[in-house]
Amino acid sequence: MADCKFVHLHVHTEYSLLDGASRIPDLIARVKELGMNAVAITDHGNMYGAVTFYKEAVKAGIKPIIGCEVYLAPRSRKEKYEVDHTRYYHLILLAENETGYRNLVKLVSLANTEGMYYKPRIDKELLRQYHDGLICLSACIAGEIPHSLIQDNPEKADNLVKEYIEIFGKDNFFIELQDHGIPEEKKVIPSLIALAEKYDLGVVATNDAHYVRKEDAEAQDVLLCIQTGKTIDDPGRMRFKGDSFYIKSEEEMEALFPDNPEFLSNTAKIAERCNVNFTFGNHFLPRFPLPDGMTDEQYLRKLCEENISSRYPDITDEVKQRMDYELEIIHRMGFDSYFLIVWDYINFSRSQGIAVGPGRGSAAGSIVAYVLGITDLDPLKYKLLFERFLNPERVSMPDIDVDFCYIRRKEVIEYVKKRYGTDHVAQIITFGTMAARGAVRDVGRVLNMPYSEVDEVAKLIPTELGITLEKALNDSQDLKRKYEGSSQIRRLIDLARAIEGLPRQSSTHAAGIVIARDALTEYMPVQQADDGTLITEYDKDLVEQLGLLKMDFLGLRTLTVIADTIANIKKSTGEDFDVRTIPSRDEKTAQMLCEGKTGAVFQMESAGMTALVKDIHPAGFEDLIPTVALYRPGPLGSGMVQDFIEGRRGKKKVTYLHPLLEPILKETFGVILYQEQVMQIVQVLAGFSLGQADLLRRAMGHKEPELLMKQKEVFLKGAVANQIDSKLAERIFELLTHFANYGFNKSHSAAYALVAWQTAYLKAHYPAEFMAAMLTSVVDFNDKVTTYIELAKKMGIQILPPDINASSATFSVDSQAIRFGLAAVRNIGMAAITQIEKVRADGGAFKSLSDFCERIDSSVINKRVLESLIKCGAFDSFGVKRSQMLVVCGKIIDNAARLQKDHANGQIGLFSDEAIEDAIEITYPDIPEESFDKILSWEKELIGFYISGHPLDAYRDLVNNLVPIRDIISGQKKDRQLIRVAGIISSVKRMTTKKGDTMAFASISDFTNGVECVVFPNVFYDNMDLLVDDSLVVLQGRVNTTDTGAKIIVEWIKSIKDYQFEYYITVPEGMANDENFAKLNDIFAKNHGNHVVYLFIKDKNQKIKTNASYWMNDSADIIAAVENLFGKGSILKR
Repeated sequence: MADCKFVHLHVHTEYSLLDGASRIPDLIARVKELGMNAVAITDHGNMYGAVTFYKEAVKAGIKPIIGCEVYLAPRSRKEKYEVDHTRYYHLILLAENETGYRNLVKLVSLANTEGMYYKPRIDKELLRQYHDGLICLSACIAGEIPHSLIQDNPEKADNLVKEYIEIFGKDNFFIELQDHGIPEEKKVIPSLIALAEKYDLGVVATNDAHYVRKEDAEAQDVLLCIQTGKTIDDPGRMRFKGDSFYIKSEEEMEALFPDNPEFLSNTAKIAERCNVNFTFGNHFLPRFPLPDGMTDEQYLRKLCEENISSRYPDITDEVKQRMDYELEIIHRMGFDSYFLIVWDYINFSRSQGIAVGPGRGSAAGSIVAYVLGITDLDPLKYKLLFERFLNPERVSMPDIDVDFCYIRRKEVIEYVKKRYGTDHVAQIITFGTMAARGAVRDVGRVLNMPYSEVDEVAKLIPTELGITLEKALNDSQDLKRKYEGSSQIRRLIDLARAIEGLPRQSSTHAAGIVIARDALTEYMPVQQADDGTLITEYDKDLVEQLGLLKMDFLGLRTLTVIADTIANIKKSTGEDFDVRTIPSRDEKTAQMLCEGKTGAVFQMESAGMTALVKDIHPAGFEDLIPTVALYRPGPLGSGMVQDFIEGRRGKKKVTYLHPLLEPILKETFGVILYQEQVMQIVQVLAGFSLGQADLLRRAMGHKEPELLMKQKEVFLKGAVANQIDSKLAERIFELLTHFANYGFNKSHSAAYALVAWQTAYLKAHYPAEFMAAMLTSVVDFNDKVTTYIELAKKMGIQILPPDINASSATFSVDSQAIRFGLAAVRNIGMAAITQIEKVRADGGAFKSLSDFCERIDSSVINKRVLESLIKCGAFDSFGVKRSQMLVVCGKIIDNAARLQKDHANGQIGLFSDEAIEDAIEITYPDIPEESFDKILSWEKELIGFYISGHPLDAYRDLVNNLVPIRDIISGQKKDRQLIRVAGIISSVKRMTTKKGDTMAFASISDFTNGVECVVFPNVFYDNMDLLVDDSLVVLQGRVNTTDTGAKIIVEWIKSIKDYQFEYYITVPEGMANDENFAKLNDIFAKNHGNHVVYLFIKDKNQKIKTNASYWMNDSADIIAAVENLFGKGSILKR
């Protein structure tokens, strides 16, 4: 290291979440700018940023020192309470060497897994066990020794110094001094120096750096406010004293301790001693348990040879050669164990009946994966390339991501833990960062700015993926004008820019699992989720770079739906259905898709995809492969989709730039759609190996100019050698480079197309079984349940209420109808459902309410549970009115409880069965049934849905003629767009404004979806009687799109009974003439009424509200008459 007198050893980066504001690249750049040659990272209680910090520092020629400001329990880490009003102290630990790094990793991990109490805490027992290779600093005024001195307890401080010396040794324990102008620091500095002199300890001067430059202090203060939920003007909030917690220069540090230059030079000496290096690019695959006497290479080949005939009854030379080729590449690259590990947990899953996907990503290109049952797509049949998955010319870990049933995915993870060791397996951390809009809203809250003002600014930021405030200011002139025209808005945006992109919180990656050869803490720190699951402190990219095996175990809801459908088929038909054997072409399935009936079909449900499916007109599974690949922003916006469709329909002649391209591009009608096609083209035209072709594809996709130019030269040379004109070769290369942006992985497209085809086939052939499974999969999402209930009804499937004798726990099939499950009923626990199903299976159907109460243990069925079952209709099959059962249910349950008690006491044998039945049978009162509206409200209350009917049924045409709520919540209706909806009001919450007025937040729902409405005082006071639960209304308002979804700002509300719909007639271009207006007047005259009529004349782009003499009635003939004149869709009722 070059001569340097001072090194920062107490530094918090952005990974001291919502506390540190030092972005790692900015921190390293500033250290280099100040002429320093080393710097430490000491984030609060974690090592999240250690590897990123290390890489950035090394890249800049700065020596990285890996450390942590740990939290120290007052006594034992296992005591989860305060001791002398203290939860924890601070302590700085720096890794001196590799041993120190490993010990630091263990300490940080154990703090999380054993010492969590508000913060992850270690204790001195752990320090004694894991102190080797660590240098310890006594920390800031929150450290144990300074704290004792602040508390005027010098004797305790003295004893603590001796204790730390005993743990770390005199050469590895330093007294730390800080001076940020805080009185407590001034108080303890002389005593700390005296203790150092008394025990001959080194002293180091540090600055508690939480941001890079002095001017960043306000941004860091904003972070603290976000963390604590406070506003910046809150006098009692947590805040740093002053603005000196930044990366100070050596001169600034000298000015703080002018008489003790050794306090600074000691930091440089410590930096000299600290030498920790990370190694990247190695692979530490877990040791797969092999049969005795076999290597992983031998065992993998054995499994392939044993299973190949199940995939290929006729083992051709092509099959054998492809398998041998792949096995040779896999072994040469050292990945035999990798394939065995994946085969093993997939084999376990299938043996346990856990649904596994047919493949995902490029792994479907491997015949070895296909033969082992890892994937279900024949790579030879579908022309999938192995090199797209595993490139022999670029050694990198394979990536086999696997989809599992989302409910049973945990079982697979538990199996892997048992197989390799609980301490060898963890899920992977991920960090949520502050995006542009979110940062603006967060800062706006902290600055206590009016919500409406902040909302207006936030909405001017484009919603495109990865948008930054810098880009937004360049792209949005409205935002720029606001920024330049208001000092308050400028401050808001500048502070938001300062925190934008910083990590806000950590969470668990949805799918990532790491499996280590040794205990994970030999490689990296871990923390613990609430359920005890280990989570890495390094993210997925860093885990892979450090050589550990990272796999994605994805929970795919659709696989659960398929598995549940198969179970439903077995129950309803007795058929053992195997989804893997369905035909790849099926007329009924294809017809359903071609008609646009894609609801509930995997990947096919959106309006855009439905339109594409109808255009492509698939005849079978293989036609869905390009459909999945085409439905992406690139192809949709490039004209590729139109070229493909026109080529498929024969409307456009397909031409090829060179005859050699035809065999490759014929299946996609001349369009370069798949990445594999790019690879095949450069192989055939320029003689590239498929490995070289994959490298070129990557260079094209990642826009690597230098590599691309080198590869271009090789391509052109190879093409010319293959008798291809140089200008044509140049043109083809440019075309490939262009389409590489849009090319999709065919293996992944094929795998997901297969799942789509499977769900479509099940929907077409087993509609009730499939839709019951679909409803069960979304039972926790009310909006989706209502959507799929409506879809089932449109498919002609009846929806039945829960029934005590027919329902299982979840949705089930009952004579080709779908019956609600008992688990859907509020107040019914799983213990009660389990017993109901068991008692029913053992003793037959329940005969009456009394019979039910007698046979079910009274400890799981009380009056509240019984009332819920009665109200939702679960006992309707007994032929007794719900109103009658509610009157007597209390008496019945008391009689049954008494009978069960007598039975338990042995007294029941004194009476005959007839006498017992007489004693408990109840006479029902002769009273009318509750009203239909009441029954509907009970169903909604207890099941969350209307089953017997819907309050809006009488107004279905009106609801359908107005704006569907799904168009609002899906974003089809834009911000501030005027809309009109009809629905039922629920969840009304009144609030008092700052001026003392009353406003309300309410939900309105139609048949399938709900949306929140904001009702300001001016509208609220005029409509208080309508703003109550179960009120049927029509309302008009404007869409208000926020980061959390869409709302309606209400302008007026009317009772649905009083609402008069309006007619909107469009006069098409070229049809606004006297003859047509005369015919229109005739329609008006024949159907005169009091419904307002609006005319939109396209020729003039003019909207007219007609006078009352032209208004019409609600005759059913009007729509046909106007559409006969001006065409279909020319008249709307709104």
